Amino acid sequence: MIEMRKHCSAEQKITILRRHLLEQVPVSDLCDEYGIHPTLFYRWQKQLFENGSAVFEAHTKSSKDLQARKVISLEEKLVRKNEVPSELLEEYVKLEKELEDV
Repeated sequence: MIEMRKHCSAEQKITILRRHLLEQVPVSDLCDEYGIHPTLFYRWQKQLFENGSAVFEAHTKSSKDLQARKVISLEEKLVRKNEVPSELLEEYVKLEKELEDV
């Protein structure tokens, strides 16, 4: 049973909602067991359904962020990879000129 206090944690709210939605425990039983008012239960349920899409959007957003960071990293590697041959070519030309002068 949840201690009587001003607020339930997010985990406790989810546990209560999950028991109703997945385990089919009646709202009245949950409210009696946890000492909450049915209107509070239905407010939590409404919040869950209204804001539940944020969970999936956050996942999509984090996946996009991860993908964007990976693209940036690969682009940086590509730039470095292209710089190395040009630096080597410069050194080669420089050495060739030095050898011609000798």
